[in-house]
Amino acid sequence: MGKSSKDKRDLYYRKAKEQGYRARSAFKLLQLDDDFHFLQQAVRVVDLCAAPGSWSQVLSRRLFPQSSDNSDRKIVAVDLQPMSPIDNVITLQADITHPKTLQTITELFEGKKADFICSDGAPDVTGLHDLDEYVQQQLILSALQLSTCLLRKGGNFVAKIFRGRDIDMLYSQLGYLFEKVICAKPRSSRGTSLESFIVCLGYNPPANWEPKLDVNSSVEDFFQGCDIGKLRLEDKCPNYHEEPRSIATFIACGGLSSFDSDATYHVDTSTPALDPVQSPTNPPYKKALELKRRGKMTRAI
Repeated sequence: MGKSSKDKRDLYYRKAKEQGYRARSAFKLLQLDDDFHFLQQAVRVVDLCAAPGSWSQVLSRRLFPQSSDNSDRKIVAVDLQPMSPIDNVITLQADITHPKTLQTITELFEGKKADFICSDGAPDVTGLHDLDEYVQQQLILSALQLSTCLLRKGGNFVAKIFRGRDIDMLYSQLGYLFEKVICAKPRSSRGTSLESFIVCLGYNPPANWEPKLDVNSSVEDFFQGCDIGKLRLEDKCPNYHEEPRSIATFIACGGLSSFDSDATYHVDTSTPALDPVQSPTNPPYKKALELKRRGKMTRAI
């Protein structure tokens, strides 16, 4: 039997099981789309860092309603971890930073551009907020590199962020590529968490910049042509100027009638227990945990 934790008692966790979602994070994308409607006209969609697949389930249900013609619509979900199959979703076990992944998605879309790309990925947090925010921003930039190669002009991009004191620099960088950048906090995201979501609407890259994904190039080299990279030391003298900084509009998504993720609600005790929607995937550190339980992992002195 699993441990009793706040997640197990959270109402969104229970609602996810009742509605067949693999994780409570499905409601975050649902509430974001209810406010920004970025899936309304979407035809080709990519879900990055998709495991276990709750966002892909939302995409599948919204893009493939039973009452309409869905022949031209495609959803591609990418993650390093294996995923159980999802209706109407093509799953790829691949690295989002590798050019082969870009090539595979392009072939699946038959050379056409994507309308919407999202990423709910996050690193294993350390508790050191500055470090966690930095690593998360690097993950966003990695997802952004792939997105700039796949998105059509006017397309939309959504990604998870950790809000901190230096986050406005990321807003400023994204502002070079999108017409509108908004920081959104869904009601299903706990108020005690640093987590928010960056909603980038209207992809509009510089006319003379052609993104090219190269595994041997740095993030700064990739974005060199559109001026969102880091300012070099030699550029500071003699006419040093600060990088343009901006603060994105902050929006709380989900109406007041939505459930509060930090509140406690009474649950009918007669409600039957539900089995997990998807069995847990094998994490890359599973072997290390097994060795630790057996006492075979010792600290070097």
